[in-house]
Amino acid sequence: MIAASVVSAAVMVALGILSMAFLLTVYRVVAGPTLPDRVLALDMLVAIVIGFIAVIAIKTGFTLYIDIAISLGLVGFLATVAFARFIMTQAQSNTMERIGAEQNDGIAAESRKTRKHRRKKGAR
Repeated sequence: MIAASVVSAAVMVALGILSMAFLLTVYRVVAGPTLPDRVLALDMLVAIVIGFIAVIAIKTGFTLYIDIAISLGLVGFLATVAFARFIMTQAQSNTMERIGAEQNDGIAAESRKTRKHRRKKGAR
């Protein structure tokens, strides 16, 4: 009888801690300053939900929930990889745009120097 009450108390404490972690992580998803912060928070949300499922599986005694948690872990991993790939692709395209802009600025600056040189040369 005492073991059941200890497990019940541990489940309640675990649910409270997971609820607090869930709320803080949702805040990070909403207020994250950068896209990688948000992706990391979404990955953390998946881990917290897996924790919820595991605690509920212990509380109810249904082992099917463990299979669901494993499936969610696999899907969460694939989603994280997809988000990381998206971020890398976006970073590469931004880098290429910046390089193109710098090259265009360099060409424009060289063109201005050439025009100034021609004006000075023509004035002599």
